[in-house]
Amino acid sequence: MRVLILGATGGIGVLLVERAVADGHTVVVYARSPEKLPQNLRDSPQVLISKGQLTDAESLSDALQNVDAVLSALGPAVSRGPFHPKGEPLAHAYSLVIRVMKERGVTRLIALGTPSIKDPHDKFSLTMSTLVTGVSTFASAAYKDIVAIGETICREGDTLEWTIARVPLLNNGSDASFVAGYVGDGRTTTCLTRIAFVAFVLRELTEGEWVKARPLVTSP
Repeated sequence: MRVLILGATGGIGVLLVERAVADGHTVVVYARSPEKLPQNLRDSPQVLISKGQLTDAESLSDALQNVDAVLSALGPAVSRGPFHPKGEPLAHAYSLVIRVMKERGVTRLIALGTPSIKDPHDKFSLTMSTLVTGVSTFASAAYKDIVAIGETICREGDTLEWTIARVPLLNNGSDASFVAGYVGDGRTTTCLTRIAFVAFVLRELTEGEWVKARPLVTSP
């Protein structure tokens, strides 16, 4: 497939580009600073670089030409936490992405989310509730942006085949195994490796098990 990856120069994004290339996909990297991508990926014949902002409809439209799916690793930077800008900038970016996807006839979107985005299938979990409350208290702007991302994708992506892969606490472990379910279902946990998130995204890209769903993806 030909996939466009957002957030490709971040920690998760680089892993996603690497794995997508290894799986044989053609990857369009749409980024403000594509030079941050490792040199070996920039030199790969399977990687196409498209420089642009998430506010630039024309550049985004050019990048989406002939794309089969959009894979997004966009999310508030953990290091910025309380300093995430107000006004839900990422949610506004998704609004533009979805609009341009519709114009280009691209229907598949797999996006990073967190348990701050609620789902009717979720059950009560004291641990998860504590984590979400901590984020909403100490990083309220980031929390509001994540919640708005979920609302934007569900509302404006009504004609898209979207999946919001909600992740708990991420780490750099090497175990790529994962389970997908919902909060409080007795199967999901409170952590996930970044490489396991990537594994879920690429499996979902080909299998489409969670279309128009918000699974919680965690380590077993």
